[in-house]
Amino acid sequence: MLPVRHAIELSFKALRRNRLQTFLAMLGVTVGVGALVTSIALGRGAQDAINDQLRAAGANVIMITAGNYQVQRPEGTLGPPGHEATLRRADPNVMPASYRLNERPALRPAVWYRDATPAVWSDSGDLFPPAAAGMWKAHYEDDPNAVHDHPTAKERLGDSMAGLGAAATLTREDAEAIRTQVPGIQFATSGVHENARILLPATSSGSEKPKQWFTRLHGTESELPQIRRGWTLTHGKFLSKRHVEQAARVMVLGKWVADRLFGENVDPTGKQVVLWNQPFEVIGVVSSRIWAVQPAAGDDQFDAVYVPVSTVHELLNLSKLNSITVTTESAGETTRIAGELVKLLRERHGITDQMPDDFTVKTQAQQLLGKGLPPDLARVVAGNMQSVDTLTIEQLSQSLSRANWTMLALLAGVATVSLLVGGIGVMNVLLLSVTQRTGEVGLRIALGARRSDVATQFILEAVLLSTIGGVLGGLLGLLASSGLEKIFQWSATVSPSLVVLAVAVAGVLGAVSGAYPANRAAGLDPIQALRHE
Repeated sequence: MLPVRHAIELSFKALRRNRLQTFLAMLGVTVGVGALVTSIALGRGAQDAINDQLRAAGANVIMITAGNYQVQRPEGTLGPPGHEATLRRADPNVMPASYRLNERPALRPAVWYRDATPAVWSDSGDLFPPAAAGMWKAHYEDDPNAVHDHPTAKERLGDSMAGLGAAATLTREDAEAIRTQVPGIQFATSGVHENARILLPATSSGSEKPKQWFTRLHGTESELPQIRRGWTLTHGKFLSKRHVEQAARVMVLGKWVADRLFGENVDPTGKQVVLWNQPFEVIGVVSSRIWAVQPAAGDDQFDAVYVPVSTVHELLNLSKLNSITVTTESAGETTRIAGELVKLLRERHGITDQMPDDFTVKTQAQQLLGKGLPPDLARVVAGNMQSVDTLTIEQLSQSLSRANWTMLALLAGVATVSLLVGGIGVMNVLLLSVTQRTGEVGLRIALGARRSDVATQFILEAVLLSTIGGVLGGLLGLLASSGLEKIFQWSATVSPSLVVLAVAVAGVLGAVSGAYPANRAAGLDPIQALRHE
C-alpha cells in the first residue's frame, strides 16, 4: 500500500503540473463554499433578528399575576382590613426587642426586624440613621389568615408610601418550580410592585433642597433585562444574583426617574437615594433601545425603579409576589406553555377542579386584547378566544419563521449549485490529469502497482484540491458575511461549526468528483497506456 505521506507529496506534485487548471477548479470550489457559508450565515442572522424583535415586542412573554382576594376575618379580632392597626404594648403578637426569648408568645418563630425604627430627616435635608431598636414579628404582613395587630410597614419605616398592595398568592418557590419543571421556559422572574416616593437628599443632589419623585417600584430579579429585550443600560449595571441573595440596598433607575432627579443624561451611579426612609445606592440606569418605545412620564418601565425582590420582602415583611414574568424559548409555544403553567400552579396551590384559580396567566396577545374595551366586554371576548395568541403573535412568529426558512433554503440551494459547478471543475481537472499521465499510470501498473493504489492517488488529489478550496471558501464566507453586516447593516450569524461543515462538504464533494477519473485511471490497460503519447 502506498504510504500516505508519499501519496500526498505525489498529489501536490501532480496538481502543480497544471497550475492554471488547478487554480480555476480550486476557485470554483472556493466560490461555492463561500457562497454557501454566506447564505447560511445571512439566513441564520435573519432568523435571529426576527426572534430578537419578537422577543423585544414581548411575543414570547407570559405574565402570571396573583389573585386579589382576602380571607374573611373572625369578628372581634384586631387589625382592620385597612391594615393600619395601632401598636399597643399589650398586643400579644408584638414585643419590644428588650424582651427575653422565652417571653415571646408561641405563635411562630420570631424574626428580627432590621432597621425597624424609621430614619429621620433634618431641616437641612440630611438623613439621620435609625436608632438601634427592633421589633419581633410573628408572621408576614401578606398572610391573609393572620391577625395583623402589629406595626405595619408604614409605621415601622415612617413612610406612608410603604404600604401593602393587593393580596398576593404567588411565591418565589412558584417561580423556581416554573424554571425547573416546565420545558420550553427561557426565564422566569419574580415581581413585587408598589407605588413609591424616591427622595434625593440635598447633599447628593447638590441643591439647597432635597428632590423627590413619585414613581412605580418593581421588586425583581437579575434576569429581567433578558426578558425585556428592548432595554439598554445607559449607565452602570442591572441587579445581580448576589444583590438578590443578600437583599442589598441597591436600585436601578428608569431613565425618566434618573432625568427628573439628577438631570438629563447625568450618570447617577454611586449616588444615594432614599426609599421608605432607607438609603439605597444607585447602580444603573435603564432605557429603551427601540425607537418606537421611548421613556415617558407614567410608563411602567422607565418611569420606575428596580430593587431586589428580597429587599422589598425584607423591608415590608412580605413573603408573596404580585407577579411572575415568564419568557418562552420560542414565541410559537406560548399557548401550550401557558396551559402547562396553569396546571402546575393549580397543583402547587392545592386548587381542586371545583375551585377557581387564585392567579391569572395571560400571554402578550391576551393582555393586549382587553385594552380599550369595557371590562365586561373584554371578559366575554377573552373567554371566547382563549387561543387568540395562536391567531396573532404565534401565527406571525411561525409565518415569519417559515418564510425565513424558505428564503434560507433558496439561498442555500443557489450556493449548492455553485458548489456543484466547482465539483464539476474538479472532475474536469482530474480527467485532464488522467489523459496527460496515461503513460505514467501504465508504467506504475506494469511495475506492480495495484489498481486500488492508482485510484486512491487520484481521489486523494481531488480531496486535497476541494479541501484547500473549501478552507479558502470558508474564510471568504466569513469575510463576506462580516462585510455585508457592516456595510448594509444585515444580521449575520456565523459559527465555527458552520465553516467546518462547509469544508467537510467540500471534501466529500471532491471525493465524489474524483471517483470517476480515479476509476478510469485504475482501469487502464498497462500495455495500451505505455503506447500512449
